[in-house]
Amino acid sequence: MSWTTTGGPRGSGRVGVGVIGAGTISTQYLTNLTSFPDLDVRVVADLAVDRARAQAEAFGVPRWGSVEDVLGDPEVELVVNLTIPAAHVEVATAAVAAGKDVWTEKPFALDRASGTSLLEAAARADRRVATAPDTFLGAGIQTSRRLLESGAVGDPLTALVLLQSAGPESWHPDPAFLFAEGAGPLFDIGPYYLTALVQLLGPVARVSATSSTARPQRTIGSGPKAGQVFDVEVPTHVSALYEFEGGASASALFSFDSAVSRTQLEVASSTGTLELPDPNHFDGEIQVHALDGTVRSEPSVGSTASRGAGVLELARAVRAGRPERASGAQAFHVLDVMVSTIEAAQRRGPVDVESTVEVAPALPADWDPTAATL
Repeated sequence: MSWTTTGGPRGSGRVGVGVIGAGTISTQYLTNLTSFPDLDVRVVADLAVDRARAQAEAFGVPRWGSVEDVLGDPEVELVVNLTIPAAHVEVATAAVAAGKDVWTEKPFALDRASGTSLLEAAARADRRVATAPDTFLGAGIQTSRRLLESGAVGDPLTALVLLQSAGPESWHPDPAFLFAEGAGPLFDIGPYYLTALVQLLGPVARVSATSSTARPQRTIGSGPKAGQVFDVEVPTHVSALYEFEGGASASALFSFDSAVSRTQLEVASSTGTLELPDPNHFDGEIQVHALDGTVRSEPSVGSTASRGAGVLELARAVRAGRPERASGAQAFHVLDVMVSTIEAAQRRGPVDVESTVEVAPALPADWDPTAATL
């Protein structure tokens, strides 16, 4: 089944936006969304209406209220879904049923079945469910992708991902959810790296993996809950080998069990190695390491707008009648890869990834979120 939902150009003028979820991350989103000329943020909603009101007033949004207030508002064309992960699919499904396009925070879904259900609902309604992360739209990954596609660093052969830390419980004031089902280092941080790999190397065909859990419980190290102990429900160390449809491969380590903090993303080619910025950020240093030992830096060229850039790219895609870049199909493929990684570790054998995705073209280097284009 094809989940690409585009049709022709739809609507005109600025795109009306409603935000559902007024938690911590909404501040960063609203800062950006209210600054993009092509978007018109009309309403903020939350189960706690007082919190929605506070955010609306802080960012000059004219209305606030409940989820129903957003879904029933004819001026809202695009819903930004910033609810808790367990509610992502439910809220997004209700939004497409109400005739809205959706931008949803990661994770797209917690399992394949609910993710498939959401994509099918969107296809039936002829609406879109674009999904975070949108960090890959930033100058760092986009410049790296253009370098690879130009042949400037040779044919990509292998990639390396290292994401290591002792875990977020030492600094996060309420970290238990990061060790619950649907989280852990793979599901919480992995989407940034895996989305970048799909952008750079194409869809994943097969995965082999191992996993472990260092401790069954952890202790909160800071904030009002410091000293409280919580259960660990997911693997906290995952090591994987990804094979891509195009023939490349990647070795990846996602760990909350390392006393050495390290983030690394690199792609080795026939002529050297491309060292990329942290895919959890929109910008960063790019270095090209040649086989003769020389190293050169490449400037990151493009947008450095932070979270919310994907909402704008979706809105412009809807108006133009073209596919969005942070598509639901891409998010589902990354989800499928992560679920397959856990299955491969449990089975102690390779797992074929059944889904695939057609990777959208790179952003033009002059893509400008601050321009009024609609």
